[in-house]
Amino acid sequence: MAITQITIQTPANEILFSDTAIGNALDAIKASSAKIYYLTVDNTANVAASYLKLFNVASGSVTLGTTAPDEVILCPGSVITTVVYGTAAAPGKTFGTALTAACVTTGGTGGTVSPASSVVLTVSYV
Repeated sequence: MAITQITIQTPANEILFSDTAIGNALDAIKASSAKIYYLTVDNTANVAASYLKLFNVASGSVTLGTTAPDEVILCPGSVITTVVYGTAAAPGKTFGTALTAACVTTGGTGGTVSPASSVVLTVSYV
C-alpha cells in the first residue's frame, strides 16, 4: 500500500489523499474534522464487488467488522466508482470527528476480508 497526500493550491487548500491498495487495514485519512468533496474508487483489478467503508471516528476507535460505518459505498467489480458530495451551492460532506476508511468484500457493518486484488482510493477533502 502506498499512501500519498498532496495539497492543491486552491482557496480552501484542498488535499488529495491516495492509497494504491486500500484493504482491511484502516486508513486514517484525517484525524480531525474533514469535508469530502469527492472520492474515486478504482476496483478494476477485481471481478467481485468491494465495499468502501467510511467512519466518522478516529482510526484507533474503529474495530473493522464491529464498528458501524457512517457510509458504505458499493464498488462493483471491474469498475471505477466516483462519488461527488454536495452541490455548487453547498459543496462537500462533513465528517465532524475524523475520517477513517477501509475496503472489504462485505457490505454493512460486518466484513473484514480485503479484496483479492488492489483497490485504489482517491479522496479530495479539506
